[in-house]
Amino acid sequence: MQFRYIASQQDGKIVENNVEANDVQEVLTMLAGQGLRPVSVKPFGEKKGGLKRDIFGGGISLTDQVFISKYLALMLKIGTGLLQAINILIDDFSKPSVRSFLLEVKSNLEKGAPFYTAFARYPKVFSQVYVNSIKAGEASGSLENIFENLAQTLSKEKMLRDQIKSALFYPIILLAASVLILIFLVMFALPKIAKVFSESGFEPPLFSKVVFSVGFFFGNFGGIILAVGAVLAIVFVFLYKTSFVFKKFVLSILFNLPLVKEVVKKVSIQRFAATLSSLIKAGMPITDALEITADSITQIEMKEALIRISREGIAKGLTVGEAFRREPFFPKTVVNLIAISERAGHIEEVLQTLADFYTSEIDSSLKTLVAFLEPLMLMGIGLIIGGIALAIVIPIYQLTVQF
Repeated sequence: MQFRYIASQQDGKIVENNVEANDVQEVLTMLAGQGLRPVSVKPFGEKKGGLKRDIFGGGISLTDQVFISKYLALMLKIGTGLLQAINILIDDFSKPSVRSFLLEVKSNLEKGAPFYTAFARYPKVFSQVYVNSIKAGEASGSLENIFENLAQTLSKEKMLRDQIKSALFYPIILLAASVLILIFLVMFALPKIAKVFSESGFEPPLFSKVVFSVGFFFGNFGGIILAVGAVLAIVFVFLYKTSFVFKKFVLSILFNLPLVKEVVKKVSIQRFAATLSSLIKAGMPITDALEITADSITQIEMKEALIRISREGIAKGLTVGEAFRREPFFPKTVVNLIAISERAGHIEEVLQTLADFYTSEIDSSLKTLVAFLEPLMLMGIGLIIGGIALAIVIPIYQLTVQF
């Protein structure tokens, strides 16, 4: 178990670090043996593969990773030692979760452990691409270039994520508002209106009867319906997280919806190109790079295609271009560029260019998707509200005509 301690030296200087121990008493004994006076000793570590979250500090975000990567690239480039760079980072960061992680990195380095091992302990924070790039850079002695490349890649990934979130923000808000309005109308407003007409003894037209029947149904069983819906949602989330078959089924439906399919495919190709480019630049063998890239892809068809390219193509003696040509998932333009760049010997540069190209294509596709979704949702909620309003207005009009 790991503990984080803060202690004072004999000259009054405060030091803090992480140590491995069985319990607090063992840490205190260790500090006494080093002539340190303990100020604070607290356990810390990982939880379900991710960094322990502080109530106020949160975990390590993508922005934090970009900053760490940029900083280490700069410090290593100007000749600062790795341990010294980590120490300066610890002083600069006030975010508890990041400081805890950096202290763990420092502790590992002081023990002589490989640099990448601290990152590998948190697979839900640092991707396989990040960890394996550091591992390859550490082995080749080019960590500064690796961190510079990682900083650029993560910055572009963050920009893409922000771009997608920004494009989908309004449609999501619109959908949420529409659902809330619909629940209010069907479960609260409509049953009361239907009750008024039913108690008046007036015989409404057939269309109004159908709408009022729906109102009565939701008025009587609305609570049960919401409870069942909540249970189904919990079961859905559980199956999605635990069952690969169920997840694959859900994603195959979602990713094959009109317009959504096109956006998802472009996002997948962009991620594939950016990830594979980073790994090749790090000096990783092409088969290993393809396997790791496949793990980072959500799109099932591409994931399976990349695994086949690695195991059934390149591993059996085919060139990269030949292996890609056997997979119909990839556009011919992408396949031809990969084949040409392989012969020219700069495949990683062409892949990065492809990633940049598809980033702009994603922006265009997102605008098209949003332009389609917004009027569709407005039309849907408009038809529902209009239908309810018509069911109420028609019998009222008939009553006024009779008098």
